[in-house]
Amino acid sequence: MTRLSFSSFTLLSAILLLSACQKDSSTAPAEPETPQQKVYTNVDTRLWSYFDRFEEEARSRGVAVDLASRGITGGISDLEGEHVAGQCNYNFRTPNHITVDQEFWDRSSDRFKEFIIFHELGHCYLFRDHREDSHANGRCVSLMRSGLGNCWDAYNNLNREAYIDELFRPEDF
Repeated sequence: MTRLSFSSFTLLSAILLLSACQKDSSTAPAEPETPQQKVYTNVDTRLWSYFDRFEEEARSRGVAVDLASRGITGGISDLEGEHVAGQCNYNFRTPNHITVDQEFWDRSSDRFKEFIIFHELGHCYLFRDHREDSHANGRCVSLMRSGLGNCWDAYNNLNREAYIDELFRPEDF
């Protein structure tokens, strides 16, 4: 009988000891989640964060955008033409393909790259045309301007939200 009690005591002690050493998941601090980078097939990886931003800005305005499912592609290479920073191709060989000029890319700030990529995605994804109108002070109403009009850009931290609002809701402006 003593032997059985000793064995039972030993078994019970081992179970308690093992359960006391296990991590309690209910009180352990949660590991911070690292966001999974979305993969954009046939898009230069340097453009991915801008594609992500475009989708996020649309989502924050209630517009569903999925660039990958639409097959939008993109790259960075030399573009012909003076003052051409980017373009959206609609041709049958490379439909909905964004190209950003290499020289522009090399010398531009993050905000200006965003401006050009959002403009080109405005063409390729949102099917927006150029919009040349301006505010009373001469500032362009839209980042969808062609650059051939008489308005001036003010895409900066102060005006960014208004420009992106207009991009996704042009009927409100």
